[in-house]
Amino acid sequence: MAKTLLRLMTELSSRKWISRTVGAFSKSRGSKAFIPYFVRTYNIPAQEAEKDWKEYRSLNDFFTRRLKPGMRPLDSSEHALISPVDAKITAAGPISAGTILNVKGQNYTLAELLNHSPHLEKYKHGYVFVLYLSPRDYHRIHAPVSGRKIESEHIKGKVYPVNDFGLTHMKSVLSRNERLITYIEHDYGEVAVVKVGAMNVSSIQYTDADARSWTRGDDLAYFEFGSTVVLLMQTDTFEPAPGLKPGDSVKMGSLLGLLKPKQS
Repeated sequence: MAKTLLRLMTELSSRKWISRTVGAFSKSRGSKAFIPYFVRTYNIPAQEAEKDWKEYRSLNDFFTRRLKPGMRPLDSSEHALISPVDAKITAAGPISAGTILNVKGQNYTLAELLNHSPHLEKYKHGYVFVLYLSPRDYHRIHAPVSGRKIESEHIKGKVYPVNDFGLTHMKSVLSRNERLITYIEHDYGEVAVVKVGAMNVSSIQYTDADARSWTRGDDLAYFEFGSTVVLLMQTDTFEPAPGLKPGDSVKMGSLLGLLKPKQS
């Protein structure tokens, strides 16, 4: 009964107009007074931010903050693929014939996640990381590899929560929520950075909408509040770093694995 009630409340609270209302308030000057409350509530390491909290114009301005130089050193391994975000690993593993297995007990097809894009053929036996950003985390998304943008697709959708409850008790949240997908070509193939919107996340924004290429670690996009990144690596082009598993926390710039030439 309790789960049913929570699911109903989630359905009702995931309407776009609610997210737009919350988003509008978070961008208002009046929301600035809530910054210290959020810092305390979520134990946010505000000392990492490039500015003192009093210098931010609004709550949204603080949540999309940049960090002081050097706060997120990039792994220097040759052919490294780095974490694009500060996050907790929700799922990680090989993709099985176009299906991402066991994300909090649910399977996801690439066809649904990628909106039936022709790109999905490249990832049918690839590798995936599902990376969850909590309200505590740094909310900017960086390029996991050096490469050029092949395509970008914005998919309209719901704004269900992508926390443990949402992923466990709501059906196919990652495929039903709003998504902004960036396909990046690198020396050995392609990666897809799937940015998934969430409840009270009013938008997903490119840092520079005109950018056509990035160097590993470059500022790529940002969430307003928190959400999830699904990172897909093309079949036979990636070797994951040993020891990484669901439940582990990673920082932007840390090693997720190594890119490798696709075997012919």
